Amino acid sequence: MKTNKASKNLFFVLLLVYTLVIFGIIMVYSASSFSAKVYYNDSFYFLKKQILGAVFGTVAMVVTYFIDYNIYAKFKWWLVCIAYVVLIAVFIPGIGVSNYGARRWIGLPGFTIQASEIAKFCFIVFSASYLAKYSDKIKNFKSILPVILVGGSICLLILLEPNMSITICVGLVMLTMLFVGGISKKHFLLLCIPAILLVPILIIIEPYRLSRLMAFIDPWKNPKGEGYQLIQSLYSLGAGGWFGVGLFNSRQKYQFLPFAESDFIFSIIAEELGFVGVIVVMLVYLLLTLFGIKIALSSKNRFGCYLATGITALISIQTLVNIAVVTGSIPPTGLPLPFISSGSTSLIVFMAAMGIVLNINKQSKKI
Repeated sequence: MKTNKASKNLFFVLLLVYTLVIFGIIMVYSASSFSAKVYYNDSFYFLKKQILGAVFGTVAMVVTYFIDYNIYAKFKWWLVCIAYVVLIAVFIPGIGVSNYGARRWIGLPGFTIQASEIAKFCFIVFSASYLAKYSDKIKNFKSILPVILVGGSICLLILLEPNMSITICVGLVMLTMLFVGGISKKHFLLLCIPAILLVPILIIIEPYRLSRLMAFIDPWKNPKGEGYQLIQSLYSLGAGGWFGVGLFNSRQKYQFLPFAESDFIFSIIAEELGFVGVIVVMLVYLLLTLFGIKIALSSKNRFGCYLATGITALISIQTLVNIAVVTGSIPPTGLPLPFISSGSTSLIVFMAAMGIVLNINKQSKKI
């Protein structure tokens, strides 16, 4: 009986993941073909990178599927060190790569790696292992300090790149895992209140963030400056209507909407496939989240439960934040849509993480 349930979970999770991955490949090509031709003289430039990311992502997912997830708990502090190393490396001249005023990438021969994509999953493994090991002491605030300190320091390093969107995602994942781990309501509120108050402070102290906030409040005040991207995104959303203008028929992708193939690909989806298409995409993410929760609840131990919860929470939070940005629900900030946006590092790491979730599912049948 449990074997059948695990097999069904495996089938549906793979179906949902590859639905998003294949759909992402199609949408990356649609959103990037014109700009790729202009800047790289190759309409398939981003498409080829995305397909390559999907291939390596598949290999990574197969590998993590066959590795016993319990092994990761033994290396939690090593993973924390890896997170620190890659996040610090982006600031080292000759290693870190700067783009659009941010240092978020590590340059390697022929390709780059986005450090925060690796660091956030290292943190999930660490926090899941720590919370599982000290589950009987979680009500004591001192017991959760290592999770807070590690999570907080990783958030700080990501913020310095700067990358506020990923910082927010990691912070929300940390709060989610602490809540699921069983911290008291009082301690949870003590963490949430400063975190909420910190966001406006971080916005005010950085001029470019304040400019983005002003653009969010009234993008038409500076339509050719800070408000430009949001306005173009709203044009995409509005043009889509109920059923869209048709696949590959977006007008905003012709260099009107910046980062159409990456951070704002959801806008192109809305324009080409309309409200109905957007609802279908969101439904796939919802189903993937529900299966992630189901696998977490059926795990044979706390570590597996917390690990699956953390990975599922990150996918859900990052998806919601991305959609909130492109719809003008929160101030603009760069953040890829999981499994869909252009970006090999993000795709490979997310697929590898799903392999871990599927390994947790595979072992749940042994209960």
